[in-house]
This record gives sequence, structure tokens and C-alpha cells, in this order.
Amino acid sequence: MKEFNKLYPNIQIKYEAITDYAEDVTIRLTTDSWGDICMIPTTVDKAELPDLFVPFGDYEKLSETYNFLSNFTYSGKVYGMPSTGNAQGIVYNKRVFKEAGITELPKTPDEFLDALKRIKDNTDAIPLYTNFAAGWTMGAWDAYIGGSATGDPEFMNKLPHMKDPFANRGDSTGPYAVYNLLYEAVARGLIEDDPTTTDWEGSKGMMNRGEIATMVLGSWAVVQMQGAGDHPEDIGYMPFPITVNGKQYASAGPDYNYGININSSEDNKIAAMIYIKWLVEKSKFAYTEGGIPILKSEEYPPVYNDFTGAELVVDNPPPAGEETLFNDMNDKSEIGINKENSHVQHIVESALSKSKTMDEIVAEWNEKWTKAQKELNVEVKY
Repeated sequence: MKEFNKLYPNIQIKYEAITDYAEDVTIRLTTDSWGDICMIPTTVDKAELPDLFVPFGDYEKLSETYNFLSNFTYSGKVYGMPSTGNAQGIVYNKRVFKEAGITELPKTPDEFLDALKRIKDNTDAIPLYTNFAAGWTMGAWDAYIGGSATGDPEFMNKLPHMKDPFANRGDSTGPYAVYNLLYEAVARGLIEDDPTTTDWEGSKGMMNRGEIATMVLGSWAVVQMQGAGDHPEDIGYMPFPITVNGKQYASAGPDYNYGININSSEDNKIAAMIYIKWLVEKSKFAYTEGGIPILKSEEYPPVYNDFTGAELVVDNPPPAGEETLFNDMNDKSEIGINKENSHVQHIVESALSKSKTMDEIVAEWNEKWTKAQKELNVEVKY
């Protein structure tokens, strides 16, 4: 803020802290006077963007300079500017891995589960900490089913048109491989003793001290784990353990996106645009937070040292006319990918109670998906 005001002393910025951000802001967006800038919640439908936010410009032009613009692009216009980028991988404690005798990072689900077993047998650390009680941390697993699990930047666009997309492919790739990794870790006792008592804030220090070996979270979490104790050097970040045709991939995309209120005064719109441009291009926020810079010309932070052999995959924007199709399918099927937490929490509960197999869970999801396709007249192509 001080650095910004040295350049623009006449623009005063005031932040408001909100605890339940997504829910509160979603409600506020139904009014005109919610402020000048917000972090756009994922609950906003793309078709609503022109009624809520000021466009930053044309997607084709802006994408020459900036990364990750597709999330809030509609009809060729960009309505959300990313604050930072994340690659999807796994936070891990290097010292715990060394103590367990793990010398190479796992690249497949089976290798990862074997590593968790070695950690359980040879250390006092919790192999995989689910952070089940926090809720939103469960929904984080959804971020891995696209590029990380398939290597395909078109996967999320194909998903509405796929027959039984959650079925077991038989080759340890795709959405099933992601969710089954969680199921198997729970079923084999490779997580905390009682998932209902997990503590998100406390888990950061536990990871730093080596009491937790792994957590499945975006790269944004690395800096928080490093700053939670005296052992930042022990915190690493690895690609999600899925290999597609001999190669690892990592989904990459934006964190929260800045949006400017369409109903703000013209002066405030200009001031907001100046501030966001400074945040993205000059503040170094993305780099210091361990994120992927939004400017394509900037270098990556050292968080990604273990991603040398992995290819980052950025989802392509939906084709014209299908901008809202995934959201429509997601809502109609009531699965809630990248929107809800309950479907992933259900995996943990089912594995603990042995009430359902993973195959039974995905069969239910596929049935809902097929029903939604029929109700929305979506063509099955894949």
C-alpha cells in the first residue's frame, strides 16, 4: 500500500476483512453498493459477469501479456484479473520423506500410497492430513481431475459431453484416480486418527514441525506452511502423483480474480483499474506468495523446483456458446465440482465406514451426470 501511494497519493485504498468470504460476497453482489473491487467468488455464473463487473479488455489481446484469464472470460471479454496463479500439487515435508527412506518423489497413485505406508511405518508423522473438518480443503481435490490427471487442457470443456466421466479408466489417470487416491489413503489408515477433529490453522505448524508428511493443497499453501514455524527449509511441493503416457502434468490456474464493480463511479472505476494493474504488474504479490506470476514475462518462484519434469496445463476457455455449460451440468447433477465440499467429504466418510466402495460412489455420480445430460439436451461426444 505504501509503495502504491508513493506513485498514486490521491488514490486511497481501504480493505474490508470478511470471514465467510464466498458466501457473504455472493449475497452482497445482489446489490449495487458492495464496494469498488472484490475477489470474484466462484459462485458467480459467467453469464452474470457483464451485469456485475467492468471488462478489462479483449481476451485475445490481454492473453498475450497475462496468464490465466479464462476463468472469468465471457463472450471474448475478460471480467476478472487473477491475483496470482497456482499449480496443483502436494505440500510435503522433505525431512519426513528422508526419514522414511523415500529417495524419489512418487509419480503414480500406487507409488504415493506406498510412500505413505513407509512414512507410517518409519516415522511418527501423519502420512496424509485431510483437513476434513475445514470443509473447503476437501473441495481442493477437485482441482486435480483435469490437467493434472489427464494432461489435457480441453478436459474440463469435454467433461459435460463425456459418458461416465468418473469411471475407472484402468490406467491410474483421470478423475477416478484422483478421488480413489483419497479413498485408499483413508481405507488403509494413512490419515489422521479422527478426521472430524482436524484443525486447519494448527496443521500449518504441524507440517512445519514434521508432524504431518503431506497435504493436498494448491501451491499458495507452501508459503503459509513455511511461515508457520522454524523449519521453512523442510517444506516442499511436488506434482500430483499421476503419470499420463510416461509424463507428469500439473493443472495451473488463477487464485481469486479481481473484479471491478460495474456500478461504481467513473472515477472509482479508473482508480480501481490503476490499483489492480499495479498489484498484478508491480507489487510482486504473486512471487512473494509462492504463486505463478500473472505477467507472462516474470520468473517462477523456487516453490516449483520439484516441478522440473512436469508440464503445466492451463485449461482452455470454453468454446463459444458453451461458456456456462459446465456450470449448468454441475448444478443440474448436484455433484458440485469446484463448488461444493460434500461430495469429497462423502469419499472420506464412505472409506472410514466401509459403507461404499469407490466404484459405487462414482457409479452414483455418473448416473447423476447422465441424467443431467439428458435434461439439458447435452450431446455425448466422448
